[in-house]
Amino acid sequence: MPETLTASILVVDDEPDLRTLYELTLLREGHEVVSAPDLTQAREWLAQRRFDVLITDMRLPDGLGLELLHELAEGQRTEKSIVITAYGSAENAVEALKGGAFDYLTKPVDLKQLRAAVAAAMTSRRHLPAARQQDTPDAQGASPMPAAPPPPAGVRALARIVGESHIIQQIKGRIEKVATSMAPVLILGESGTGKELVARAVHECSHRCTGPFVAVNCGAIPEHLIEAEFFGARKGAYTGATQDREGFFQAARGGTLFLDEIGDLPLAMQAKLLRVIQERRVRPLGSVQEEPVDVRLVSATHRNLAAMVQASEFRQDLFYRLNVIELRTPSLRERREDLPQLAGALLQRICQDSGQPTPELSPEAIDWIRSHPLEGNVRELENLLQRALALSNGERLEPHDFGEESVAPAAGQAAASPGAPAPEATAAAAPDSIPTDLQRFLDEQERDVLLKALRECGYNRTAAAARLGLNLRQMRYRIQRLGIAMPSDEDEAG
Repeated sequence: MPETLTASILVVDDEPDLRTLYELTLLREGHEVVSAPDLTQAREWLAQRRFDVLITDMRLPDGLGLELLHELAEGQRTEKSIVITAYGSAENAVEALKGGAFDYLTKPVDLKQLRAAVAAAMTSRRHLPAARQQDTPDAQGASPMPAAPPPPAGVRALARIVGESHIIQQIKGRIEKVATSMAPVLILGESGTGKELVARAVHECSHRCTGPFVAVNCGAIPEHLIEAEFFGARKGAYTGATQDREGFFQAARGGTLFLDEIGDLPLAMQAKLLRVIQERRVRPLGSVQEEPVDVRLVSATHRNLAAMVQASEFRQDLFYRLNVIELRTPSLRERREDLPQLAGALLQRICQDSGQPTPELSPEAIDWIRSHPLEGNVRELENLLQRALALSNGERLEPHDFGEESVAPAAGQAAASPGAPAPEATAAAAPDSIPTDLQRFLDEQERDVLLKALRECGYNRTAAAARLGLNLRQMRYRIQRLGIAMPSDEDEAG
């Protein structure tokens, strides 16, 4: 943050020594600071003027610091709030973030983290949506921040979420709103609905947009390597570790860490991740020293985490920490009116990537797309368009270009829910006798199912994976493990 970006700050803490320490630390940074020992005096200051940042202890002699956050929200004020919670009080930290706090600090407060939190809050204020820039202070108040749209990268990221339906406009507005906080975000939605697109938009619309965006597929990392991948490793920490290496948390320093398919994370790793979120520190494998963490955490899954918690497959405390702000990506069934615009945008991108002219989608082709169930959502639509381009001979795509394989399932045929086994997998007949080699028997069954899906999808691994509820990496792993011969070694786009 530039040195000249100073703030007017209200510090609320009932311990005189701590209050003085915070004041002196912030004054040395060039900020204007006033303080209060309790809610009563804090309210008097807030009635007189506006501030850029409010720093308040959670527990005060006459109430909770959260009361101030609720009052600021009710008054539609734009102060960024930082709440100080007791050590190990995870519930208070989550409650503060859900109550609208920009960030929280844990006692004993690290002064470096305090300075960084204030700097981040000030930078975030510059990216407030114009609708929320309501500062019209009196002569004693803080200088109003200029109304500003999301940064250019954020505008572009939002534009990549194609559609004019109410549900899409709603999620775009919510992205802009949640981007101005440090609170963890959990994105829920079926496979192929663009969860990573939403995660990237949260990052690009935030004050961290100049930092890295690191996307991690939690289901694609071998379990024995997952800790080193997340937290880094020191030379000699394990066989093959010939030098120090960064983990995902270090790589995302100053930016956003996107944990895709968080529901696939093993339980043992869930406990380690929870500790990192609470302590904001990581210990690389083979190291005795912890390192501070400076990342915004965004997670996503197509699975029902609440049901997984009930089944003891996902830690309740981790779910509680990740699900501070929830976003849901809609399926194409919920926004059919967006299909013409979405299909056109996908077709244009596919053609630009392949260097070919973009054909027109005939009204009949659009009607055919509308009639298709599209259980794989945007990912399936993209695959259908790629296939139609390959089969088309003209400047216009017609229904017959999509091929007979793309015909919708017969009436009454049940569609598989996201993440559920493919119909072929559930239809496999039980063996007449108990197999003597269970693993070999299961491998043969899996191989038959994968081959059937690949043949029906024209050996398009991406389409076959979507049909089976897998991601592309998982599909490639199974093809390699089972020794399935493919017509071509070239990867499909997707």
